[in-house]
Amino acid sequence: MSSKSKRPPPDPVAVLRGHRASVTDVCFHPSRPILFTGSSDGELRIWDTIQHRTVSSSWVHSAAHGIIAVACSSLLGTNKVVSQGRDGTVKCWDIEEGGLSRTPSLTIRTNAYHFCKLSLVKKPVANAKQGKETVDIEISNDSRGKTAENQLEGSKTFEDHLQDVLTEETYVEGLQYVAMAGEQSSEVEIWDLNTGERSVRLPQENVVGSSSFSTKERGMCMAVQSFLLPGSQGFLNVLAGYEDGSMLWWDIRNPGIPLTSVKFHSEPVLSLCIDGSCNGGISGAADDKIVIYNLDYPMGSCVVKKEISLERPGISCTSIRPDCKIAATAGWDHRFLSHLTYFFPLNFPESSIFWMFFGHSSTNRISICWIYCLQF
Repeated sequence: MSSKSKRPPPDPVAVLRGHRASVTDVCFHPSRPILFTGSSDGELRIWDTIQHRTVSSSWVHSAAHGIIAVACSSLLGTNKVVSQGRDGTVKCWDIEEGGLSRTPSLTIRTNAYHFCKLSLVKKPVANAKQGKETVDIEISNDSRGKTAENQLEGSKTFEDHLQDVLTEETYVEGLQYVAMAGEQSSEVEIWDLNTGERSVRLPQENVVGSSSFSTKERGMCMAVQSFLLPGSQGFLNVLAGYEDGSMLWWDIRNPGIPLTSVKFHSEPVLSLCIDGSCNGGISGAADDKIVIYNLDYPMGSCVVKKEISLERPGISCTSIRPDCKIAATAGWDHRFLSHLTYFFPLNFPESSIFWMFFGHSSTNRISICWIYCLQF
């Protein structure tokens, strides 16, 4: 790609300041203009994304352990947020008028002490398409902070698509599960957020066909995503990435052995993201490439769709916009890259980028840019 075809990186729409320690995870509310952020000292903040101010601040995990992940989903309802700490606990909080509930509505003691982020269930979005339409985005830093253009060619605007997503992805009883790396670091566990009980372990022992399959030689589970395939009638699937660079795709109806095993990366898989259609996704690792793949359930296969070579190795987080038009990655070189038909490099020079939700740095601030968030 020639340098002439690259557009300059946009400036942030807002920089949210207030955290006293490194920001380790962020998550937008599925239908309200609020943002959740977690930090390494255990603080969970709620931000008003219209006024760019803190709504509430709570220490939900100990400062000695901090927060690994924060997550919310319309499948949990509109008044729940989940936090994961390095103290081996996962907590579910009620979102109240003034912020979080004083005590968690549920605490799960997993006895798992690691840095693999949990995953709530992702449901297919009806109008998420994997077509070949391009996306044109023009950045305008006017006094109102509005984009001059954010339009799909021959289609709806991105904001229209997001509104459709929020309308269609409604609360569904029975999908309140969370997937995470298990007490045995090479395993994946599924926990029920209604009961606080572990539902299944992957691979599950004492299952026909499981005696010959083990994940121990793959090393630690480094990344995990739980999702529903289109037409799956509520049966969970899980994609897990491992220390040896391999990825396993599980259908929990057969917890003894995965649907398929692939190895697209030569170094540990650090991040996985399933797209809005739940028919594919993107993976980042400690090596020098990003892999975009398709999931073919009838064939039980995970197939490379495209590989993107990197100048600098190390992708710590990945995200895909709900309409499947833009995939974004953040790397060890402090840069955020957004992939349309080109890359946008956004430099965060002070430290590495840990995570993003279509981002942020491990400085004590969160930068918001138009190319990966809603128009606030």
